[in-house]
Amino acid sequence: MKKILKSVLLLTTVWAFAGLSATAQPGSGGPGPGTPAGPTDVPIDGGVSLLLAGGVGYALRRLRQRRQQ
Repeated sequence: MKKILKSVLLLTTVWAFAGLSATAQPGSGGPGPGTPAGPTDVPIDGGVSLLLAGGVGYALRRLRQRRQQ
């Protein structure tokens, strides 16, 4: 149990630091003033991290249920 908690904590920490390094830089996207509006890149927001965390939690729950049977 402790091993699982440690690995979840490690993954959460890695995701947090990856999110910090993936933040948008000023002036890195979008059309500037006076340029025609075109398609721009859309950054992936924190929702993906929540989905991943939910998936990990669900997988851990299913693994625990299998071990109890």
